[in-house]
Parts: sequence; structure tokens; C-alpha cells
Amino acid sequence: MLVESGADSIKIMALAKTLDISRTSFYWHFEDRQALLDALVRCWKEKNTGNLVAQTKVYAETITEAILNLFDCWINPKLFDAQMDFAIRNWAHHSQELKTIMEQTDHERLMAIQAMFLRFGFDEQQANIRAHTIYYTQIGYISMMVEEPVSYRIKKMPTYVETFAGQPPTASELARFKDRHISYLSK
Repeated sequence: MLVESGADSIKIMALAKTLDISRTSFYWHFEDRQALLDALVRCWKEKNTGNLVAQTKVYAETITEAILNLFDCWINPKLFDAQMDFAIRNWAHHSQELKTIMEQTDHERLMAIQAMFLRFGFDEQQANIRAHTIYYTQIGYISMMVEEPVSYRIKKMPTYVETFAGQPPTASELARFKDRHISYLSK
């Protein structure tokens, strides 16, 4: 409901009807509507931010391999739910409390990406600018609701990696990346 219609559409009666449960059954799971909304935000943070941060720490021999590890988030919806991110960002326009959480979350994600660059010897300013460039590019994709075949996006990724890292990924790095996403290459 959040993704399809926004936070205002999340009503206990409508949710209970959609799930084919009684309204009182809802209260076995959540104290009230606010508890449900809070759980949605926690779920979003754990999935999207948790996985993004984790992907920046996955073993990589080079910065290009590390960026490809991060790009797993942009391909695999089990790691990062772009639609949920978009819905939360829209909701944050109407909630100062959520806007603050969103700003903290964006900062956490950016610092993780920056730390990834720092591990590979980039100086502080380079790491910061490159982190922002990667992150803002992805948030732009989400905000603009870009819809393109995943296979097309994967084909563009070597150039993105080269743009963000200043060097192209190796053929073996690209092969490992494509192997991880073989099921998406036909989409």
C-alpha cells in the first residue's frame, strides 16, 4: 500500500480487508497504525540501508570490484527495494520526523560508500565526491522512476564503474558480476 498509494493510504480497515483479516486481528501484530508505520520504516532501513552498507564491505581486490559489489544492490531487489525507497522519500516530504530519519540514512549510506573508496587509497575529498556521485546517480534513477531492462543496465555498468572509479573493471570482475546476475540478463 505504501509503494502503490503512499503512507496516507495505509489505514487499518483497508489493510485488514486487503489481508482478509478482522480489524481486531491487526492489533495482535501492531499496537496501532503508528506502530505499523514505524515497522515499515525499520524494515526499509534494515533492508535497503543494511544491505547497501554490507555490500560496500564485501571482499574486493580492487575499487572496481568493490563498486560492482555495491551495484548488486541496483540489480537485485532482494538487496535493495527501489520502489520502497521512492515511497519512503515521498512520505518524507510530508513528515519532518521521517525527513530527519531519511537524512540520517542517506548520510549513513554515503559514509559507507566513502569508506569503501578510502579503503582503496583514495584521499578524503576524492572518496567523498565519488561516493556522492555514485549515490546521487542511483537516487536519481529512483526519483526519476527510470525503467529500463536490467540487461541494458548491466551492459552500461562497466562505463559507470570506469566513470566512478577512474579505471575500468577487468574482464574477470565483469564476468563474476554477470554470473551473480545471470537470471536478470534476459530481463
